Amino acid sequence: MMRFVLSTGGVVALLVAALVYGGIFPALAMAYVTLFTWYMDRLGFFADPDGPGGAGSEGDGLAMLLGLVQFPLLIGGVAVICGAGGQSPGNRVLLFLALGLYFGQVANSCAHDLIHRSGRAQRRLGVAVFSSMLFGHHASAHLRVHHVHVATPLDPNSAPAGQSYYAFLMRAWPRSLIAGYRAETALRRRARARGPHPALIHAGWSLATGALVWAVAGGSGIAAWLALSFHAQAQLLLSDYVQHYGLRRRAIAPGRWEPAGPQHSWNAPQGFSGALMLNAPRHSDHHLRPGRAYPALTIDRERMPLLPFSLPVMALAALVPPLWRRLMDRRAEAWRGNGQLPPRPGRV
Repeated sequence: MMRFVLSTGGVVALLVAALVYGGIFPALAMAYVTLFTWYMDRLGFFADPDGPGGAGSEGDGLAMLLGLVQFPLLIGGVAVICGAGGQSPGNRVLLFLALGLYFGQVANSCAHDLIHRSGRAQRRLGVAVFSSMLFGHHASAHLRVHHVHVATPLDPNSAPAGQSYYAFLMRAWPRSLIAGYRAETALRRRARARGPHPALIHAGWSLATGALVWAVAGGSGIAAWLALSFHAQAQLLLSDYVQHYGLRRRAIAPGRWEPAGPQHSWNAPQGFSGALMLNAPRHSDHHLRPGRAYPALTIDRERMPLLPFSLPVMALAALVPPLWRRLMDRRAEAWRGNGQLPPRPGRV
């Protein structure tokens, strides 16, 4: 557990210092989630056995803490970006970028873990974190659509081979919103559920966040919040794009597919970035056992596809479609066929 605490605690501490003190801290926070993470992965820092790094219950406290930290970081970040504290324009730009990367990589991973938990308070906090980034519908789409239809054409968040990230982004956001709403509505109809529709709960959390932002920073704060939310959402969808690109379940009958298996998600074993993202790159095991908490996730290198580089590096590569396809198309084709992985292209 200590590797998760140290990696996430380091970036949270730098972001808090950036909000309170300014100076060099916005640059340090930005460097932490980019160059420092890349370098620590190269050194093999926090390298962990492919087996579970701990019991799932050990991560409960950290996940809840990171979920709660989301709100002061978001509101305080918006205030500083809009001029509170008198930081320089350069610092405010660096802070915007660093906060957006944190929300998209760490807060997203935290919320993702929480919505899968059995405790009501944990699930509600995960929904609130997603909703604070205007992405509350992801809690419905992820649970009711993505995990059911992953690696099939019915899942908006599973990119087929050959589709660029930019085409995926434009389709996945609206399609997952609609599919999540329909799935929740159908579930409520079957269960004859009472109470507010989850979409109303997501909207309520978003409106409450917007009200706080308005109270703190007015109209410019709303603009900064919208920009930060888009920054975070784009990264969340980038993770989905990378982790399922080109992998497809075989059709066994019209409208029916083989069960989702370990071969239907991409994984990355790097220690530092994996700890920073609460083991989100151990994605196959998550799909096989959705209720398993992040410290207990594993990697099987024989049965689970591995990305050629760490998840953050591959996310950056996905922004350049020709480079991405050169790295990934043959690999995806191999896993759709006999499962033999082509040689790794080299180190990054």
